[in-house]
Amino acid sequence: MKKASIFILIMTIVFAVACKGEKKENETTTDTEAEITEEQTEITTSETKHISVTLEAKSSSNVAGAIHFTQEGKIVTMIATISGLSEGTHAIHLHEKADCSSDDGKSSGGHWNPTAQPHGKWGADEGFHKGDIGNFEADAEGNGSVTFSTNQWCIGCGDETKDILGKAIIVHQGTDDFTSQPSGAAGSRVSCGGVIE
Repeated sequence: MKKASIFILIMTIVFAVACKGEKKENETTTDTEAEITEEQTEITTSETKHISVTLEAKSSSNVAGAIHFTQEGKIVTMIATISGLSEGTHAIHLHEKADCSSDDGKSSGGHWNPTAQPHGKWGADEGFHKGDIGNFEADAEGNGSVTFSTNQWCIGCGDETKDILGKAIIVHQGTDDFTSQPSGAAGSRVSCGGVIE
């Protein structure tokens, strides 16, 4: 009987200690969850930045449009609405200078390529320019639109390899073939807009 009482007492102590340890572990988990929730709140309440760009017709075209850049957190989204195009596929790129002063749009320089990569399709393992957005389609009425999101750009962050301020956006008459160097053989520049603050 005495052995049974001692055994029950020992089991009660072991059970009590185990429960206390489990409670402490749960408290630690709750603290960690609170920290994660706090970090997520900080991310979602970060500043949203916007830039709007008006496209000007170039190379004797009638191509016009508007482009909106929005940065939320680390993601920049570009939404372009373009009109006056010929029906079919057209290329769109970011170029190195926000200068649309020349009639042919060449004052904007070459593709924006701050990491000195070969021209290619966005995300290609062989390399691509930070300005290599790609191609889009224009309908029979000459209207086209592009929506593009990336964490490889920023608006006004000061990082030379990511900051789109001071760049131009160019719409080309033709299609980017993603292989011809240095610009994809996309034809004349039919519209230009400077991305400025």
